[in-house]
Amino acid sequence: MKQSIRKATSLLLLFVGVACLTAQKSVLPVPGTETYQFTVDVNRVGAEISPDMYGVFFEDINFGADGGLYAELIKNRSFEFDHPFTGWTPFGNVTIQTKNPLFDRNPHYARLSFEKEVTSTGLDNEGFRGIGVKEGEQYALTFYARTVTNEPITLRFHLVDAANDLFEEKKVEVKGKDWTKYSVTLTPNRSVLKSTFRLIMETKGTLDLEHISLFPQKTYNNRTNGLRADLVQALKDLKPGVFRFPGGCIVEGSNLATRYQWKHSIGAVENRPINVNRWNYTFSHKRFNDYYQSYGLGFYEYFLLCEDLKAQPLPVLNCGLSCQYENNDPNENCPVDKLQPYIDDALDLIEFANGPATSEWGKIRAEMGHPASFNMKYLAIGNEQWGTLYTERLEPFVKAIRAKYPDIQIIGGSGPGSEGESYDFLWPEMKRMELDLVDEHFYRSPEWFLGSAKRYDAYDRNGPKVFAGEYACHTENRENSFLAALCEAAFMTGLERNADIVRLATYAPLFAHVDTWQWRPDLIWFDNHSVARTPNYYVQQMYAVNAGTHVLSLTMDNEPLAGQKDMYATACLDRNSNELIIKIANTGIAQRRVKMNISGLTGKHRGTLSLLHAMDMETKNTVGCPDRIRPVTTDVEVDGSDWTLRLSPLSFSVYRIRL
Repeated sequence: MKQSIRKATSLLLLFVGVACLTAQKSVLPVPGTETYQFTVDVNRVGAEISPDMYGVFFEDINFGADGGLYAELIKNRSFEFDHPFTGWTPFGNVTIQTKNPLFDRNPHYARLSFEKEVTSTGLDNEGFRGIGVKEGEQYALTFYARTVTNEPITLRFHLVDAANDLFEEKKVEVKGKDWTKYSVTLTPNRSVLKSTFRLIMETKGTLDLEHISLFPQKTYNNRTNGLRADLVQALKDLKPGVFRFPGGCIVEGSNLATRYQWKHSIGAVENRPINVNRWNYTFSHKRFNDYYQSYGLGFYEYFLLCEDLKAQPLPVLNCGLSCQYENNDPNENCPVDKLQPYIDDALDLIEFANGPATSEWGKIRAEMGHPASFNMKYLAIGNEQWGTLYTERLEPFVKAIRAKYPDIQIIGGSGPGSEGESYDFLWPEMKRMELDLVDEHFYRSPEWFLGSAKRYDAYDRNGPKVFAGEYACHTENRENSFLAALCEAAFMTGLERNADIVRLATYAPLFAHVDTWQWRPDLIWFDNHSVARTPNYYVQQMYAVNAGTHVLSLTMDNEPLAGQKDMYATACLDRNSNELIIKIANTGIAQRRVKMNISGLTGKHRGTLSLLHAMDMETKNTVGCPDRIRPVTTDVEVDGSDWTLRLSPLSFSVYRIRL
């Protein structure tokens, strides 16, 4: 297969044309001379497919939260980074103060003085690799201020482009020595991808500023403290069944002090303490020193997002271990006999999500605006931990959760790899502890993905179910190419065929900012204005919107389709719509002719074909050319007694046939 892929790539590169080729163009087909017979029995219904099966995994990596999904445009809005002026450029007389703060968990604020010997005093904020604004749209600026001197002070607020030209200006008068919240609306007269926010004192005096925030008013569902609408829409269009958050390695932290603590991420947004991001200093090829979590996108907002997406929430909590990759200091791990605060965090989270509004943590949820339960049913403990360090800490969590919340499905992990010593040790331990699901991760080569389509065929059906919690095909250059997407499509036929054991699956990572990324491939790329949905995105979408409700047997020569003649296939029944759904990945350069033997299907039936394919295996979508490759859907009519189809080379096809 490796040789076939290389041959295909070499051949197809000859046909690459101008920059933005569309998916409607196809490779010159290598005719197939043989007809292959697939057999499906629509009357023999197999395992139920979990309605939560295909979902997404969110982690704040590649500036996926602050600077991405979270719509805040000001970096370090409360001056709480380790270097308080990170993101800011002060000019004139500006200092950082902590005396008599407004917010106890965010005590820093800026003091600005403008006297006759100073030319001007103010602050510039760079945003997240610039501040993207659009012409005519409104942006809500809020801040807290108090005067130190007696007289009112006028502030001017500007948006400034790269040439230092002003394209929006508003004035606000600050009065009084008590902290007061001020609001003003900015409406830029042109679109700028990377602008700067500037504030200048116009009148003499001294004042304090805190929590300077700028949001587009058009957030998703127009929520204050909301999310970037186009990124949420891209998630919504995926039709995810489950949403895993907030990570990932940030759950562990570089040490326990920097682990993600969900209780810090709820309540008044101004008083949520910032946390250095686990990916601020990373072992990857890029390093940052300005990557922090504001926690403005916190657990309450995650639960709201799950509700918006109609996806089951799947939070992940720290198990008392920091990142084992990064930190081998045993003093950085919580002793087993001191785990109770961590266990309490898990129990309290369940109450926060599901408890009545009269309970301690349910009351906090209700006060934040959501009296009803979020109906959370999944909870993962630990991320990519391994060894006895993990299992001896996981077990007390399991016992405590089972005792108080027996309906919660608990997810453990099988380590950082798809096989090996840690994997071999952890799976029996997960069975012994009777976990509901086991989280498996695999970032592997195209050859591995194609060769692993039968991975779950022989798994033990009596133990825990599988959660394929992080996976992505990594090509040599690790780009979001059609090659990677096609290999994932082929592999996922094995997930669906084994839906009785594989209950959940989430690609990872989810987001990446084109100017600020550390890891690829990623499902969705974006800049400050635009979004690019990758070929991998469309594969995930084609599975999710065509999941079906029950597996059907699909075979060739009495064997599941998992690589024979470069073909991978699965079939399912959608009882909700009474449709037959067939997914086929043709990873070869030859067109394949297939005779479909559908037992129980006679006469003519109408349906659709959704086709994803490209001329060049290296084809990818970018923010500049987001539509090079995308699925094309056409109407089809099939004859149940004589249905012969021709599979395009290097393609992923989804047929939906009305029964």
